[in-house]
Amino acid sequence: MTDVRSTTTGASEATGKTTGVSEATGKVTGAAYAAHELDADLRWWAAANYLTVAQIYLQDNVLLREPLTAEHIKPRLLGHWGTSPGLSAIYSVLNRVIRETDSRWLYVTGPGHGGPALVANVYLEGTYTEIYPHVSRDARGVAKLCRQFSTPGGIPSHVSVQTPGSIHEGGELGYALVHAAGAAFDHPELVVACVVGDGEAETGPLSASWKIPAFLNAARDGAVLPILHLNGAKIAGPTVLGRSTDTEVADYLGGQGWAPIFVEGDDPRAVFADLKSAIDQSYNRIRDLQTAARDTGPTVNTRWPAIVLRTPKGWTGPHEVDGQLIEGTHWAHQVPLSGVRENPDHLRILEEWLRSYRPDEIFDDAGAVVAGITALAPEGDRRLGATPYANGGRLLTPLKLPPIARYALDIDNPGATVHETTRVLGEYMRDIYTDNSAPAGEDAHGGGSFRLFSPDETSSNRLGAVFEVTDRCWQLPTTEFDDNLSQSGRVMEVLSEHLCQGWLEGYLLSGRHGLFATYEAFAMVSASMVIQHTKWLQHATTLDWREPVASLNILLTSTCWRNDHNGFSHQGPGLIDCVLPLAPDVVRIWLPPDSNSLLSIAEHCFRSRNHVNLLVVDKQPHLQYLTLAEANDQAAAGASIWAWAGTEGDSVDDPDVVLVGAGDVPTQEILAAAQILREWVPYLRVRVVNVMDLMALLPQADHPHGMTDDDFADLFTETGHVIFAFHGYPERCTSCCTGGPTPIGSTCGDSPSRAPPRHRSTWWYSTR
Repeated sequence: MTDVRSTTTGASEATGKTTGVSEATGKVTGAAYAAHELDADLRWWAAANYLTVAQIYLQDNVLLREPLTAEHIKPRLLGHWGTSPGLSAIYSVLNRVIRETDSRWLYVTGPGHGGPALVANVYLEGTYTEIYPHVSRDARGVAKLCRQFSTPGGIPSHVSVQTPGSIHEGGELGYALVHAAGAAFDHPELVVACVVGDGEAETGPLSASWKIPAFLNAARDGAVLPILHLNGAKIAGPTVLGRSTDTEVADYLGGQGWAPIFVEGDDPRAVFADLKSAIDQSYNRIRDLQTAARDTGPTVNTRWPAIVLRTPKGWTGPHEVDGQLIEGTHWAHQVPLSGVRENPDHLRILEEWLRSYRPDEIFDDAGAVVAGITALAPEGDRRLGATPYANGGRLLTPLKLPPIARYALDIDNPGATVHETTRVLGEYMRDIYTDNSAPAGEDAHGGGSFRLFSPDETSSNRLGAVFEVTDRCWQLPTTEFDDNLSQSGRVMEVLSEHLCQGWLEGYLLSGRHGLFATYEAFAMVSASMVIQHTKWLQHATTLDWREPVASLNILLTSTCWRNDHNGFSHQGPGLIDCVLPLAPDVVRIWLPPDSNSLLSIAEHCFRSRNHVNLLVVDKQPHLQYLTLAEANDQAAAGASIWAWAGTEGDSVDDPDVVLVGAGDVPTQEILAAAQILREWVPYLRVRVVNVMDLMALLPQADHPHGMTDDDFADLFTETGHVIFAFHGYPERCTSCCTGGPTPIGSTCGDSPSRAPPRHRSTWWYSTR
């Protein structure tokens, strides 16, 4: 183990190795780290490392007040040590920078499996106990902290929604930097320190995320300070950037608009001294850029600071075990000592490892962390675990929404008007931009609280009215041939679904509002992000301290029925399938058949909290059917009978057949079928039903929007035949002899969980 004991050596006597590209960008400069301050921060680091190791290994004797025995060790060892000491070192230095500058910071950690380190630091600063009082600041609380880690009914091994100070799920490898950028937009006083692991840096989304300087406006936005943590290895081997030279890394980052500062070493005193100087230098550079931009306007090609930190993987942990090098290799990634309960030598090494952090100097007689350590935390909301930017509902203000009647189409006769359905949404969002552009609260330089994110498809999706009041955001040079492009623009277009959705997620989780618009088939690129965000919201709703945030609204423009242009390549409603099985309290799927219903649903979605809303609608010209009042009524009901389209008239008997449309083109096809039946089989009693809220077809017990069996039967009858045209993929029923397609809201008649009216072996999906 590396010796982490404090000495009286001053920081100037242990400067460590630093490398850089040029005198301007690569050298570490800054005020000297006073020896007593360095000693104090190393004590915090030792305490965080001790609590990290204790969480992974110990279920008893957590303060090490007696010799360690096998009975003190957890029966199953889970967790990730390798990245944790680096995360805690950064946390410790950030604490001091925040206290010195009284600045607002958010800490986003890409190496999300360093969860025990983040929990340890949030516990040290006191936020954890404030939120979870049962994890008290004494011996009993430390025991609970350790026992809950990575155990059933406890907390996961990664940074999660339960972790105070987090907006980033540790299982989302590759999204740290894009979430950090989203949080920085329109939060001009915020600095987001984003740790990027070198394993994470190999992912596609993270590689794309380095393009932040092309979109971050120093006059109105906060800043992102990436800290690329190169400890050289992932779970089973080396990393690309970890094995790259400093020059190669600097060239890579420099080409993306960053000015990297390099910090490297394995001596804690030297690394802490250089890291503190690097963060000081970066912070001063950020504030200089922002001050200049707010005084005279932003400049193009702004080069933002970034830090490249090289430290050993598993730093201060066991250096060698059973003749195998551990520290600095991939063997330190998870649990360096796996046979502690069975192997006395491993148990001895673990005890030596824990005692190297000198727990007798960390805890007092009652088991509380000593005041000399806890006093190093910033105060109140300046603490990284307590910042409101990581609990965005605390900062959220409702959108000012103009009345949707202003944009509604006049419908005298259903099916007589043709209009591009999504165009009204663009007009609506144009005025949302205008009405929500004033700065709010502490962020006096902020540009607003609403943004549209789209992969270069705003105009294509008929949302171009927003360009009447704003432009596309662009911080690089422009030419006279560019269209609606400026530094002050607030429409975020980049040809990456990962960036668009990730930016929006960070924007929402830090207290703002927005919408992500993309082609339906391409939304599958970021489908896993939708799933993870849904899981986040699902758990957030169970935590009283997590304030509700604005919903993730995704507009999926569909061309799946049109083969005259992009055709089969652009077909793919698979995101519906991804979302349907997820948390019913979170997910909503909307299939508006026309413009007025889209307006009604959009207003609801922009007002909603803690939901994931999929709005699926074609951008092409379509027949328009509903008045705004009718659209509002049906949106509330989820589905309704379109009496004007059927032939059952005033008959009290059930119709012979029920034709159902869910989605704009399926509705059009159902209406065409009804017209043919009216002309060719006039004696057939036909009912036409339109479904706008797909979740309404579920039983009431299965979803908050679900129908009662009586309401379901009122629409679809008890026994009649139903033909269902659905904008989505069918699922085959394998539980009954028919093997027929089973629409949402119905199951096999053999299923004990559904009433018989839910099942129709004769129901059909329209297929492609």
